[in-house]
Amino acid sequence: MGELAALATSFCWSLNSIQFTFAGRRVGSRVVNRVRLIFAVIFLSLTHLLVRGTVWPIEAELYRWGWLGVSGTIGLIVGDGSLFHAFLLIGPRKSMMLMTLVPVISTVAAWALLGEMLLPLEIAAILITVAGIAWVVSERQPDSRSEDNIKEAEDARKRTLGVLLGITGATGQALGLVAAKRGMVGDFPALSATVIRMIVAATILWLMALLRGQIAPTLQALHDPRTRIWLVGGAFIGPFIGVWLSLIAVRSAPVGIASTLMALSPIILIPFDHWIFDEAITARSIFGTVVALIGAAVIFTT
Repeated sequence: MGELAALATSFCWSLNSIQFTFAGRRVGSRVVNRVRLIFAVIFLSLTHLLVRGTVWPIEAELYRWGWLGVSGTIGLIVGDGSLFHAFLLIGPRKSMMLMTLVPVISTVAAWALLGEMLLPLEIAAILITVAGIAWVVSERQPDSRSEDNIKEAEDARKRTLGVLLGITGATGQALGLVAAKRGMVGDFPALSATVIRMIVAATILWLMALLRGQIAPTLQALHDPRTRIWLVGGAFIGPFIGVWLSLIAVRSAPVGIASTLMALSPIILIPFDHWIFDEAITARSIFGTVVALIGAAVIFTT
């Protein structure tokens, strides 16, 4: 169950990166993060009402709110906020390449904080999967990427900043997953945990926007119909469906294995890049995909 939820999460992240890149190009990454969390809170609260009878988990103990609140702050504000900005600086494909660090960071953090142990074969499978993903997403497209390569050469500062933000995003997501698992001990429902994470993160972000006088500009961004479509669709697929599935994954499977399978999204992005951005699918891409899938298959069978 946990492994299947992690794979489904990777599909959600793939679509999400495309949607939020388009939205971020129109209104900026900070606006995207604020608005998508509000829509996610609405979607999740209504679902929680239908499934569990309350808008939010009123029965949750204070320590759960604490751990899940920390998880939301680190993962959804710091991690996702950094990732969305990296999308705009170095593009979704290269940004997602840096997200392959999530399994490594989360495995080390789970070992240090949760006491989780991985078998040598599982560690090898994680390394194989990450190597396949990195091999694919690090490939340069000589034709379609020529303009991007020139731009990167002319603006090294943006490229460096984008890489640092991508690493920050990976670290935030990994530590957020570990904190979320601490908050879900005792079979606490993943849906309730997701609602708590979203409520805390959205409250903090919008309070910060209020203090900075950014409420009105944020709301004005919703006047554009195309931006609304990207934001609502992205909020539904990512913070709603994707985050919910990710918590099911980390609750039901070891954090290192779950995060490895969730890191397959760069592989899934290959056909989307071909269909949407007209990028060629090369032999290197196919080979890297096969290597990553072999690693994922080993994880399934251990």
